[in-house]
Amino acid sequence: MTRNKLLLLCLLTACLLLCGCHGARDTSAFQIPETFDETRQYEITFWAKNDTNITQADLYRKAIKDFQAIYPNITVNLRLYTDYGRIYNDVITNIATGTTPNVCITYPDHIATYLTGDNCVVPLDELFAHGKYGLGGSEVRFDAPGQGEIVPQFLAECAFNGRHYAVPYMRSTEACYVNKTYVEKLGFTLPETLTWDFIWEVSEAATAKDAEGNFLVNGQKVMIPFIYKSTDNMMIQLLRQQDAGYSTAAGEILIFNDTTREILNTVVSHVKTGAFSTFKISSYPANFLNAGQCIFAVDSTAGATWMGSEAPLIDIAEDKLVQFETAVMTVPQFDPADPQMISQGPSMCVFNKEDPQEVLASWLFAQFMLTDEVQIAYASTEGYVPVTSKAQQSEAYQAYLAAAGQDGDEHYIVKMQATQLLLEHVDDTFVTPVFNGSASLRDAAGQMIEEVTKATRRKKTVDDAFIDELYAKMTSLYRLDSTGMAGNGGKQALGPLPSTAVALLGALALTWAAIGLYALRETLKKHKHVKHS
Repeated sequence: MTRNKLLLLCLLTACLLLCGCHGARDTSAFQIPETFDETRQYEITFWAKNDTNITQADLYRKAIKDFQAIYPNITVNLRLYTDYGRIYNDVITNIATGTTPNVCITYPDHIATYLTGDNCVVPLDELFAHGKYGLGGSEVRFDAPGQGEIVPQFLAECAFNGRHYAVPYMRSTEACYVNKTYVEKLGFTLPETLTWDFIWEVSEAATAKDAEGNFLVNGQKVMIPFIYKSTDNMMIQLLRQQDAGYSTAAGEILIFNDTTREILNTVVSHVKTGAFSTFKISSYPANFLNAGQCIFAVDSTAGATWMGSEAPLIDIAEDKLVQFETAVMTVPQFDPADPQMISQGPSMCVFNKEDPQEVLASWLFAQFMLTDEVQIAYASTEGYVPVTSKAQQSEAYQAYLAAAGQDGDEHYIVKMQATQLLLEHVDDTFVTPVFNGSASLRDAAGQMIEEVTKATRRKKTVDDAFIDELYAKMTSLYRLDSTGMAGNGGKQALGPLPSTAVALLGALALTWAAIGLYALRETLKKHKHVKHS
């Protein structure tokens, strides 16, 4: 290969990489077609999370099969993930290459970052109201809910920047799964509503040991009285319950305050005694709960089928199981008269494409996922609740709720109690502000609890100096500089890039470096040739 051809190849490679980094296609804003062309064949992709639950995966496949029976000209390809973070990373990477999915299970915090791509995510308000193809539209071939039949609180979670960029798919909240047997063995009575003071008091009492080093409450060598699975939710709820700063809707970061410092110091004091730990540090709270090695396990209501002595999805050996009575309660509160619980659960967004007909096909599928049959079937797999009042009030769903405890699988009592907990507390739930960077702020919120817990277990001193340094570390790692945001129109910088995006940018840098070195070498050769001629 000649030198000129080699140089041309390098330039072409660089151009391709540049195109990949800045988007393979310039997609214009989505315009709703007047009619859906059903003479054409469409192939769309759907990215979803199933949490390793085979039943959920099968429900996705059944929903796709049922949808394709109604619209045989639309083929839906399912790609399953076990982690929302992986979906988030893959979407960001694929935005750069113009290869996003058509429909994606995701969270509003993630969508706010997706919106940094021009016309990447379709705003849905006009589609909601469209007479033919909107929610419950005249040309929709299935019994879809109307916009007014989506639970308003859940739909509001999908709106930011004055528009809806998603529809809710399922909703859950957090619950505290309690070993009531051990609480009473320690001489306590569960209150109607858990408080932080009560949980800390009982947890400290449970750390007492006998002369041989066995915990008195369970007779074992292992006991972590209080384990929290999602420490980002823990921090967010603690701040909310105390009316302390977290962030504003404009993206102003408020979390680095004195209340956060008090929260971290409280965590440290209980980690020192062995009364508290986290999922990331100690492992899944359900496993400790079911082995009689934990008293208070905080996890999503969607994780209820793992909790309790008779749980259908127990993940420990049978000989490790301990029999106890499980109570399902709201997360601990500062003010029981004014409970504050985070609302969570997946939503669905639709990605824009060059072909508006393809986008319309994608919207029809997303809308199908809101039908009663899909909503009720999926909600029955875990402690989720359907996102539409239409499904919640249906005869089928009411019969499902009425059958609580009749079996140990679909109607497992702990799961049903977790479901009922959310249904009774929808008005007590809240969501955090969504903006570009809110996902990074959420990560930082939990990471601070993880950092002080880890440091304390390693016998490090966690004092004001440590927390000051932690604040600076979180600000830098997650790019949470409020001053920088204020100078950027309230927009926040992105958090750490996905590894695939880093690799792509690294390849680009190496290519340009090679081009530069080659050009310099050729220039020096020519200069040398001229000098000697």
